[in-house]
Amino acid sequence: MGSAKSKAAARRARVEELRRKEAARERRSKQLTYLASAVVVVATAVGGYFIVDSAREDEKAAAAPLKGEQSWDDLEQNHVTEDVDYKMTPAAGGDHDPAWQNCNGDVYDQPIREENAVHSLEHGAVWVTYGDKAKEGDVKTLTERVTNTPYSLMSPHPDQTGVITLSAWGKQLTVEKADDPKVGKFFDKYVQGPQTPEQGAACTGGKEA
Repeated sequence: MGSAKSKAAARRARVEELRRKEAARERRSKQLTYLASAVVVVATAVGGYFIVDSAREDEKAAAAPLKGEQSWDDLEQNHVTEDVDYKMTPAAGGDHDPAWQNCNGDVYDQPIREENAVHSLEHGAVWVTYGDKAKEGDVKTLTERVTNTPYSLMSPHPDQTGVITLSAWGKQLTVEKADDPKVGKFFDKYVQGPQTPEQGAACTGGKEA
């Protein structure tokens, strides 16, 4: 009888020990789950921060001026019929003719009137001009780019000192060669860019030559 009681007590002790071990395993499992969840939350928060921070840095880089770029603020936008004495050559903004120069990828082989071209800049166009020192190959490359880019125009400009000049409203950049990486960046940034006073305004139906 005593032996049976001893065996029963031993079984109960083993069962209690197994229960304690199972409870301990469950506690450890919950702790690991909580820890893993915390790690995921922290990683998500940190990852989100870096994504947002990276986006902000990209925005800052996009807004930053290109090396060598010039800017003019508070330019007048009046329609005038007389010639305008512009602050810069070629003109990159200011009072201008009521008629815009056609700028739907238009390439002109003769100089055009600045007052008409400036009106095109007001509509969000990029105006490519080149001087006498521009090489034939560069002119050809620029012609192809402009021809394939709505809201752009191109013409020779004998009075400019730089070889190749890119102008948008209030923005201007001079480069030596058509394959300068800044050329593409200028187009990407300023064709219908944030500097445009009248975004979406027409680039056709204006002055043809």
